Amino acid sequence: MKTILLCLVVLLSVTGSSQVYNPEKVQARAVRSYEKALELLQDGQIREAVPVLMQSIKEDSNFVDAYLSLAGALGQLKRYDQSVKLYEKARAKDTAYFLLYHLPYSINLAGQGRFEEALQAVNQFPRYPKLNERSIKSAQYRIRCYEFAIRYAKEHPSSYQFNPVNLGDSVNTPAPEYYPSVTVTDSLLVFTRLQQRGREDFVESRISKQGFGKWKLIDGDINLETNKGALSVSQDGEWMIFAGDLSTQGHRSFDIYISYYTPQGWSEPQNAGPNINTDFYESGPTLSPDKRALYFISNRPGGYGGSDLYVSYRQPNGKWGPAVNMGPDINTAGDEQAPFIHADNQTLYYTSDGLPGYGGTDLFVIRKNLDGEWGKPENLGYPINTIENEGSLAVSANGLTAYYASDRSDSRGGLDIYQFDLRPDIRPYRTLYVKGKVMDAKTGKPLPSSVELVDNSNRHALMQVQTDELGEYFITLPTGKNYTFTVNRKGYLFYSELYALQNKEADSVYRKDIYLQPVELNVVSTFRNIQFATNSFELPQDAFIELDRLWQLLTENPGLKIEISGHTDNIGKAEDNQVLANNRAKAIADYLVNKGIPQSRISYKGYGATQPIADNQTEAGRAQNRRTTFTITGL
Repeated sequence: MKTILLCLVVLLSVTGSSQVYNPEKVQARAVRSYEKALELLQDGQIREAVPVLMQSIKEDSNFVDAYLSLAGALGQLKRYDQSVKLYEKARAKDTAYFLLYHLPYSINLAGQGRFEEALQAVNQFPRYPKLNERSIKSAQYRIRCYEFAIRYAKEHPSSYQFNPVNLGDSVNTPAPEYYPSVTVTDSLLVFTRLQQRGREDFVESRISKQGFGKWKLIDGDINLETNKGALSVSQDGEWMIFAGDLSTQGHRSFDIYISYYTPQGWSEPQNAGPNINTDFYESGPTLSPDKRALYFISNRPGGYGGSDLYVSYRQPNGKWGPAVNMGPDINTAGDEQAPFIHADNQTLYYTSDGLPGYGGTDLFVIRKNLDGEWGKPENLGYPINTIENEGSLAVSANGLTAYYASDRSDSRGGLDIYQFDLRPDIRPYRTLYVKGKVMDAKTGKPLPSSVELVDNSNRHALMQVQTDELGEYFITLPTGKNYTFTVNRKGYLFYSELYALQNKEADSVYRKDIYLQPVELNVVSTFRNIQFATNSFELPQDAFIELDRLWQLLTENPGLKIEISGHTDNIGKAEDNQVLANNRAKAIADYLVNKGIPQSRISYKGYGATQPIADNQTEAGRAQNRRTTFTITGL
């Protein structure tokens, strides 16, 4: 758009009416320099044209056309402050001649974030008597953008300081770098680099406390093909997912591929399959932290505009299910691109040129609500969004640091990777992770199992992963909510643990090796999440997720019989403790019966303080003794 406007400035600069400035009286030397600059501009050599235009002005300080063309060129180079000053010098020399240039002048004011002044300027533009329909529509579009910017600033007052930092020579080169992606451990940054003749390579930089390590091409078969682009790494660092038009595969257009990490490097890419890829364009892949949801863009028929956001869910057999359009609340008549799902699995960033914004392509965020559905898009606001086209955004696991590509004035050449502090109100949840192995409690052998992280507020599974053949798992753990972490395998008792992170920040990652107990007669299991209030036998809200896992165990093993047992510490009267323990056990038994388990399979009993497992002389010991358990009494 700005290139078109610059050309219009050049082409129309000799047609305006004048009160003071007379183009025919410009010094001949200045005209020759100006004509040379026009040739450079028409060839796209904007930087080279700047000193020539400056020379033209030096040769005739009243050469208004040279001021205007130089202002347009500097605006194209994002040197908005210099551009605005030159426009204002031209306006001071002849206000009538300048009337046609209020539109590009306003754009450069907006480039500085001076949106109210930009709106005042563009409102002068329609006063020009000979505007064509295209110019009128351009002005109307800019008016909508400036009004949005002014309204957003009033609705979102902030002292936020936007200070992007170039990642330096360890990451960036004179070639363009873009599409950054980072693992949940914040230890690996991957991105795409455009080489000569259109070749795109995938590059990595290891992150440590000392900073970013020296870039290197990603190892393995993933880099053999030349025609590829958008790249994303899974949160555990085990999968690379990208878009490409590979010579040996594909559906006659850009498709989405997955490569897996091996000791020899990244594997030969595998096509994600026909439920994701079509004969049309697919790109911009991003993978949920549990690797169950794949978000991407496609321009296939049936969407709402150019390119839309889609999601596909991985099925139990490992194949990807049918892609589903994310709907009209997210997609528009324009282009949605560059989705990025954060490690919290609840926050997704993307770009759109079809939603209200600052001009060009803006960055937006959507979040899941309590029902697990995506909410409305929210513009990230100025100065993250500008009048230019914004590209892909990636956010670190801590939710504080964002990475993006930009061609700012300190870039090594074209697009570079930058990092900046994300404004608090548009941050995702801070996210850590739990990793470990699941093993048989009796033999120590690894167990492929199902691992879930359930949101206690709505009992929805926020994440679900399957351990590998070695029993190893990796699951992200967002702060800000309370979760129940469960592990299930048929033929074994379930495991559960409460992570209460709603009112506190987790301060470390977790290593949790889990030993599952085989279903056997007389095995005793303690409920980890059922903490009754003092002197109460009402089931707490956090209990139901764990009780539903017990219900699932009983449903999958129809011959299983259990006894629910209630235990207390030794504080208070023994008979009162006995009654309280019995009522607590009964509450659990009643819940299971009400969910359809036959009464004949469930018994309950309160033992009070008669079966301690720890010293009742200490608070820590008494806390262990206040427990509820179940025992397998029949198979």
